[in-house]
Amino acid sequence: MIRMLIVLAIGLVLEAIGVVLISKGQKELHHAFRPELQAIWRLGAEAVTNRHLVLGVVFEAGFFGCLLYLLSRADVSFVWPLTSLSLVVTTLTARWILHEQVSGLRWVGVMVILLGAGLVTYTEKIREKERAAARAVVSERNRP
Repeated sequence: MIRMLIVLAIGLVLEAIGVVLISKGQKELHHAFRPELQAIWRLGAEAVTNRHLVLGVVFEAGFFGCLLYLLSRADVSFVWPLTSLSLVVTTLTARWILHEQVSGLRWVGVMVILLGAGLVTYTEKIREKERAAARAVVSERNRP
């Protein structure tokens, strides 16, 4: 469980940095979107040469790798709600790095997300205790 939480924490940091870099890169693009093929090609060329966008995608890929690891080790119903913590980390990162203004109501939402993630983690701990108790009963029955 500790290893999974460490991988989750690393993934959340990668996700937050990736989102902030992508946001910064998107704001640096000079072309307004027009649904013309030539404009789309120019925008695409500018996007793939924008260091913030490219680095953001690399960080997001790192997060995805962490997510794949977590999903291979635990139930989706446990892992996926915990990935919502990326909203918390990303909000903090956007506040500190991009200097975005975050309203009090948004901070309340962040706290609700933290509470929900805490509940999900708590249910997994209860489940682990139930499994351990069941294993103890089975091993007790198997004694000669």
